[in-house]
Amino acid sequence: MTASAAPASVDDWSNRTIAFLGPVGTFSEAALLGQADLARARCVPMATFADVLQAAENREVDYAFVAIENAIEGTVNVTQDTLAFDSTLLIQREVVLPIHLALMARPGVKIEDITHVWSYPHALAQSRKFVARELPGVASEPSNSTADAARMLAEADSDLAATGAAIAPERAAEVYGLDVLAHEIEDHDGNATRFVLVAPEVIPAPTGRDKTTIVVFQHVDAPGSLLSILQEFDARGINLTKLESRPTRHGLGHYCFLIDFEGHIDDEVVADALRSLKSKHAEVKFMGSYPVAGEHGLGLDH
Repeated sequence: MTASAAPASVDDWSNRTIAFLGPVGTFSEAALLGQADLARARCVPMATFADVLQAAENREVDYAFVAIENAIEGTVNVTQDTLAFDSTLLIQREVVLPIHLALMARPGVKIEDITHVWSYPHALAQSRKFVARELPGVASEPSNSTADAARMLAEADSDLAATGAAIAPERAAEVYGLDVLAHEIEDHDGNATRFVLVAPEVIPAPTGRDKTTIVVFQHVDAPGSLLSILQEFDARGINLTKLESRPTRHGLGHYCFLIDFEGHIDDEVVADALRSLKSKHAEVKFMGSYPVAGEHGLGLDH
């Protein structure tokens, strides 16, 4: 498999469309707009991660931009599983965004007035200690996104308006006319989310600072089978950056392995490892080779 040229250069992103988890004010939007080239595109908010990915799969948009992993809560399963099992989309790049959560309410509402708090389930989990300490007994309600929680609160009827709160990015308070009651309420320092840009068929050209993602389905579940898979990487000096097992959807006890590792599929050592895996041990689904986020890769302002 050989890298192909990206369908959009730095100069023509204005002719491209990117779906993201909306509404306006989500962390997805913040991470997307933090990429100088992607911010030139027409960004299309959608209600769920599944909708975002399906829009790209159906060619309704050129790209999808979705969260795939959080430093506190781990994998965003709907994204990972859709890409692994139900999609032909390939990862084009990753973006890492520091995550800071805020508690917000309608103007005039105080913390002691709150009886319900809305947010995306991952955000509720990331601020669990704060809610238990500062809002004991308050009911937590899930929303489609953090910004959607803020939007719902801004549009709530009189009873909910006087007793409800949302956990969302501070920008959502500005967008939806809410007051921030508490800043940076996440339970752990270093909270961050990894996002991926995905598109059909395209493999970005190597940059020298790349990562590859695959799904490995074992031919045989036997003692040492995982070790034999991992030895293919060890023998070639390929560094794994993530290893996770997921159910294959074929019954209890049937698992596959999602693996991130350093290198690009155009690197001969990587291609050789994948060929060996396929011939000896497992079925392999390629999910993309792409530039890494960080100091030497694509950062927050590419």
